[in-house]
Amino acid sequence: MKLDLDIVRGNFPALAGDWTYFDNAGGSQAAHQIGNRIVDYLNNTNVQLGASYEISQLSEAKVNKAQNNWADAINAQSVSEVVFGSSSTALLQNLSRSLVQTYKPGDEVIVTNTDHEANIGPWIDMEKHGMVVKIWEVNKDSLELELDDLDKLMTEKTKLVAFTHASNILGTINPIKEITEFIHKRGALSCVDGVAYAPHRAIDVQLWDVDFYVFSMYKVYGPHYSLLFGKKEILDKLPSINHFFIGTDDVPYKLQPGNVNYELTVGCQGVLDYIDDIYYQHYQDTSILLFDRYSKVFDLFANHEEELARPLIDFLNSKKNVKIIGKDTANKEIRVPTIAFTVAGKKSSEIPPLVDPHKIGIRWGDFYARRLIDDLGLSNNDGIVRVSMVHYNTIDEVSRLIEVLDTIF
Repeated sequence: MKLDLDIVRGNFPALAGDWTYFDNAGGSQAAHQIGNRIVDYLNNTNVQLGASYEISQLSEAKVNKAQNNWADAINAQSVSEVVFGSSSTALLQNLSRSLVQTYKPGDEVIVTNTDHEANIGPWIDMEKHGMVVKIWEVNKDSLELELDDLDKLMTEKTKLVAFTHASNILGTINPIKEITEFIHKRGALSCVDGVAYAPHRAIDVQLWDVDFYVFSMYKVYGPHYSLLFGKKEILDKLPSINHFFIGTDDVPYKLQPGNVNYELTVGCQGVLDYIDDIYYQHYQDTSILLFDRYSKVFDLFANHEEELARPLIDFLNSKKNVKIIGKDTANKEIRVPTIAFTVAGKKSSEIPPLVDPHKIGIRWGDFYARRLIDDLGLSNNDGIVRVSMVHYNTIDEVSRLIEVLDTIF
């Protein structure tokens, strides 16, 4: 079954305008269901939770529904495993603030040089508390994270390995289940940044057996908000970073200082509304669970995105002065359609301004993966040019971009 692009694009008001959005890895467009949820909440139930009066209870029910449904969508075992927060950066910083209290000087944490800084900085900060931080570096030839290299870094003191599911520069999908199993056999925990993966594929935290997994809703067609999954048996044991009277058994509230943002949490339900709308426009089976509906829709997305990526990658491969930074294939099993490249003889900062007049949005820079850009020797080139596509983009949009780039290269 093919994804019906007319149905998809009809859900995104911004797509009715003149612009083509190819900067989606920085933030996707929001489906109209998100705004509907937020406006309804603010107009009708904008009160504090936990009171005895009816509107407060209705408000709490809306927030709880979003939290419970997102737990189901990512295949968590319990809503207590779902922590909402303002951004993936903030959620990982909060997690680090709690986890570090359970470690002792000399304990070790491993980070990669391929991640967004959100999944590096909070762990490097642990050095201030006597932790030892090691870097799992990407193989510069294959541009992959090699388990042999990780094995050399891990010791009996390793407590946590933080890595990305898909690089927001390379686009490569890392074998998360295999890596996590490797880490667990050596007695450590895994913390996975799924921000660049979640807009493109369904999430299954039980299948992958990850200990922590984070992603940003505003890159998954929703509001500017984020979600952190953590296994309940681990979260239960973590110290609270909330007010002194919030106990360690109060999960996930103890990791949500100031509580969740009510209207944005409810807005996240709008993402699932959108997914369901797409599901029921394509499939007839009304009996399957939310997780299965979510998975089927993202399978449609993945198939379409592979078709989007192929002509652009073929075009870039045909240019002798262009180098793709990452895998030079559109294969959906290998990468997401976040495609980075450089052009010989040109700074990356020179290219997007030449595309802007055509009302096509692309971007240049390091995209907060500065350590990777530095280690690949691309900083003096102003980083890379990035084209990041998602399922609501069209082949015609890709063709227009290729036509424009062909005049620049």
